[in-house]
Amino acid sequence: MANINTNSHTHRLVALLLMIGLGGALISSSVLSAATLMLASVGIALLARKSLLKAGWEPPRELRLIHFAFWFFVFVSAYSWIVEGFDYEGGKTLGTHARFILFWPLIIALSHVQLRATAVFTAIGLISLSAIGVLAIELQTGAASPIDLQSSRFGGGINPISFGNIALLGGMLTLVSGLFFLHNKKRFLAMLFIAGSASAVLISLLSETRSNLLALPFLFLTVIPLLGRKLQLATILLIPILTLSAVFSSDRAPQSIDAALNQSGLDSGIELRLELWSHAWHMFAENPWTGAGLGGFSHAMRSAVESGTASPALLDCCVGHAHNDLLNNAATSGIPGVLSWTFLIFIPLVIFGQHLRSNHFPAAHVAAAGTMVTVGYFFFGLTEATFNRSLFLTFYLLIISALAATLIHELKASYVRKRRCRVSTTVITMNEEDHIADCLASARKVSDEIIVLDSGSSDRTVEIAQQYADIVETTDWPGFGVQKQRALERATGDWVLSLDADERITEELAREINHRLANPDADAYKLPWAVTIYGKRLDFGRSGRAPLRLFRREGVSFSDALVHERILIPEGRSIKTLRGRLTHYTHRDFGHSLEKSAKYAWLGSREKHRRGKRTRTMVYPTLRAIMTFIQVYFIRFGFLDGSVGYLTAVTYAQVTFNKYAGLWTLGRNKHPVE
Repeated sequence: MANINTNSHTHRLVALLLMIGLGGALISSSVLSAATLMLASVGIALLARKSLLKAGWEPPRELRLIHFAFWFFVFVSAYSWIVEGFDYEGGKTLGTHARFILFWPLIIALSHVQLRATAVFTAIGLISLSAIGVLAIELQTGAASPIDLQSSRFGGGINPISFGNIALLGGMLTLVSGLFFLHNKKRFLAMLFIAGSASAVLISLLSETRSNLLALPFLFLTVIPLLGRKLQLATILLIPILTLSAVFSSDRAPQSIDAALNQSGLDSGIELRLELWSHAWHMFAENPWTGAGLGGFSHAMRSAVESGTASPALLDCCVGHAHNDLLNNAATSGIPGVLSWTFLIFIPLVIFGQHLRSNHFPAAHVAAAGTMVTVGYFFFGLTEATFNRSLFLTFYLLIISALAATLIHELKASYVRKRRCRVSTTVITMNEEDHIADCLASARKVSDEIIVLDSGSSDRTVEIAQQYADIVETTDWPGFGVQKQRALERATGDWVLSLDADERITEELAREINHRLANPDADAYKLPWAVTIYGKRLDFGRSGRAPLRLFRREGVSFSDALVHERILIPEGRSIKTLRGRLTHYTHRDFGHSLEKSAKYAWLGSREKHRRGKRTRTMVYPTLRAIMTFIQVYFIRFGFLDGSVGYLTAVTYAQVTFNKYAGLWTLGRNKHPVE
């Protein structure tokens, strides 16, 4: 009972801090920062107690990727600060960037309470409410009058750019919240949120922030997947009308357009930004690998003003950063800075974007909100260095953490349907007594029929398989492709799941398969691997692969390859990738790894030779090995799996080298290989 009460108190505390943080962002950056820090403190306490790990929680791959993006940004900033010699100005910037290290504690706190879409969308609605409240207070106290609002840029007591951008993003996120509640049959609440959204967007336009006008149409586009077909078409037609209305309701935008058309020059703000961007580009060109340092941009711009090569007006507004996220990171941190900014924006964008059309409407709405945040920051960053401002950075940190944790939980909660079709699972074996029981037990969660074809095992594989499988037969060994085809021909189910003996269907994957097969949206599915070796589950590197394993039986066959056989799907059929993980125990120990790698490399050599492939020099095997290492360790983020990830990358590089070296030897062999 005490544990239940503790969890209940933690849930309320986390939800309250999230609401205070998001709702207070437009009131004061201090409110946002304090709430974020307190929420992270809860996560740190949970980390110390290992509460989630004890409950069986495994860090999702998506969250680890976003975590890497945040940490890499901080790492590059620290690197730039060290290279420039621990500059004081750079230290202040690093202090702002360092807030991103709180991402994982935030994720732990939010995942522990299993944050749902209803809670996060309620908190988001407070952003719009605070924008309305700030304006009402300004009007009520006489700090601003309707005439003042028309003649000056409204910022609600903070920087007008920060206020305008956050208010616009909050307003559009509140629109997504309203659509969520509408879909959830809470019409009155939905109408309140939609009205709050419209109010916040209109208030944001009072800031006269030009980046709002750039971002507005693209923010609307992220909402389209949530609408029905008729509303989608209407929204597409409405977007340019709303955008033009916003442009011409502004005083600054028409003036800039009129000045450009009459060739009287751009307004001073745009001209200063163009000058800043030019200086930033030159700084990057001079030091492409290190940049000028976190504080180097400020020092260089002040020197340029003093020497007369830059406008004196820059001293009053713009020497702190380049007023463009990409150029600012390029100027201060070089190519690593460009890469860090790219990861920070596009890794969350891809993760959220791939779930925009989820059949589970809460997940789809959360994905739309996450996509909207990253799209918004991309466009805000065209004219502002958002990640150099504490309000922008902390808001991004908190909102991405909340939406990412919620998305993962909603996806897990969405697998509720029961499959309606018959599934046959096929497994081929040879001396697999250590694996076969667990493999078949996991397969039974999604199978009506299990077929095992053994190739003459000398251990207890067949005896154990007979306890779990419906059909167990012993055959000769003709190669992987032919043997799997034999197993397929014995299957009677509408769908077939082809497993290897060292693979396991996880609980979550089983629920997802049964859910998807209740109403299949594809003809075949790939199941992402979770390679598990040396006591560690790998999420990246070789685990970045998703082999095809589940398919409609009719018309499908296996290739006749000796190794690395392919499932041949008839042309025109659709293939999708599931999210759940297929645990893959590739080998027992390092000795088994060496033995298995040598076997597969030689089989691969013979298969390529059989198909007429040749390699004339040893240069090619060497280059292919290097390319394999780069792909597994860097391109597929294998380095995130630590020492085991490195060992795995080297092992696969060695297999590649051996395979093509073997092919080279076969080409020199005067005697045919039987």
